[in-house]
Amino acid sequence: MDAANLKTKAVIFDMDGVLVDSEPLWQKAEFEIFSSLGVQVTEELALITKTMTTKEVTEFWRSKCAWEDISDQQVADLVISRVIELIENENCQIEGIENFVKLIKNQGYKIGLATTSPYRIIPVVLKKLKLAQYFDAVSSSDSERNGKPDPSVYLTTCRKLEVEPEQCAAIEDSYSGMLAAKRAGMKVVAFTNGNTGADISIANDVINNFRHIDQWPAACSN
Repeated sequence: MDAANLKTKAVIFDMDGVLVDSEPLWQKAEFEIFSSLGVQVTEELALITKTMTTKEVTEFWRSKCAWEDISDQQVADLVISRVIELIENENCQIEGIENFVKLIKNQGYKIGLATTSPYRIIPVVLKKLKLAQYFDAVSSSDSERNGKPDPSVYLTTCRKLEVEPEQCAAIEDSYSGMLAAKRAGMKVVAFTNGNTGADISIANDVINNFRHIDQWPAACSN
């Protein structure tokens, strides 16, 4: 592929921590559901599950305290339903994200979403932000064998967008997500949201907030 064809044609967003500040909501939902099943949920152990899929988190906590009379899938569904309820009722959108998505759409980029979160949360978030019409493709690790840092969810999103990974840039807030995008062959923009301790060592560019941005980062344009 020649240099002209390597120009960035699509931007793929992570969801949790980039579109919505949902980490506290996941923590709350998981604490409520797993505690109700007799699991002693500690901050130390919860930190281990931070980048896991819901299925993986459920299996993790069951290994600590096996529950009875309810399947892992039912437990995972309870967590997801609680997260959806919290997203719908909490002020969790990342400040400035709506205008930023519209900005890059108007600049001619295709827009995708690649998340570790379950697929049925995606339309809830996009409806909350009133951005559903701006996304050309969405994907969840639900449909992949492995979650991030495995690149599969990004590769799937690229195929849906009909662009090569080298023509895409990902916006990620976690090192695990950045690594997934890098392994897919994409450029990476780290979104810190003011977190000065974030590991952005493998990012091509950095966005600290979306509030005052009027163009796509130059380092990821070509």
